[in-house]
Amino acid sequence: MVKAASTATGGNGTLPAVTDRPPILDLTATPGRLDAVLADLAGVSRSQVAGWIAGGQVQVGGVVVQKASLKLRGGEALTVQVPPPPDATVAPEAVPLDVLYEDDHLIAVNKPPGMVTHPAPSVTSGTLVNALLGRMTLPEQPGAEGPDGYRPGIVHRLDKDTSGVIVVAKTVEAHARLAAAFKDRDTRKTYLAIAAGTWKAPGPVHVNAPIGRHPTARQRMTVGGASPREAQTLFTPLEAHPDGHGRTLALVRAQPRTGRTHQIRVHLAHLGSPILGDPVYGRESAVMPRHALHAHFLTLPHPVTGEPLHLHAPVPDDLLNAWVALGGTVPAELEVAPE
Repeated sequence: MVKAASTATGGNGTLPAVTDRPPILDLTATPGRLDAVLADLAGVSRSQVAGWIAGGQVQVGGVVVQKASLKLRGGEALTVQVPPPPDATVAPEAVPLDVLYEDDHLIAVNKPPGMVTHPAPSVTSGTLVNALLGRMTLPEQPGAEGPDGYRPGIVHRLDKDTSGVIVVAKTVEAHARLAAAFKDRDTRKTYLAIAAGTWKAPGPVHVNAPIGRHPTARQRMTVGGASPREAQTLFTPLEAHPDGHGRTLALVRAQPRTGRTHQIRVHLAHLGSPILGDPVYGRESAVMPRHALHAHFLTLPHPVTGEPLHLHAPVPDDLLNAWVALGGTVPAELEVAPE
């Protein structure tokens, strides 16, 4: 359980207790690797399962097993003595933020790359929520504390290495209205990415390809996969050029119509042009230490007035420098919002 720390200078106090996971899990195995099967059956990450196995808390047929790669035929009795969750706190932190817009109802921030959006059981410091708690009180709306971590005010997320616009609600009412706007697709999102594969299209490309959990790599998403959900993204190349090694690189705008996990990264990989510096869906890059993806523009209705709120996070230097280093030029219309 992750809790907000109570401090003399602010914070949200201790959160209400949540129902703990049962101390013992009795499961029936399906075929596959022990860690993958347990993660799927228990609904947790493989890294968490790896901790259970390494700690001697998993039995197969009544025998303790500490080999995550053990092959299961299916039908074996699995018993897990689930350890108690760590008691963690989320402390306010004095971290400078690039604030794009703020009023009594919401705050919009240009999130730097490398910052996690909200705390999780394994990450309780250095997140955007920590930084926001250092300057304000965030709403204690129902559901702020859950299995994915402590996320007061969070209505959408950016991956750790994705930079750019992110909006956080400052009241329960604003959170509900902003969440509804994202759910009802009343927002317009535009990202900028460097596609590092073989870009072929001279004009916009509309990708309509459902995305689900990867069947074996549980931390990844894929086109198709387990329980796929609708996913649509419009890609518009701003500039493309050959790299001299048989590939065509492209600086592209991505406008997701839906909001699936890793959607832009998965769709670009599906097109054969994974994002530069993305080791999960492509490969690492010598000129870009993180994946080259930036949340550039966001338009959404203000949660109180309903008027369109246009937010813009300038393209960061590391992305621009990487594109120039690859032989590209910076388009004049780069910082102009698309229609």
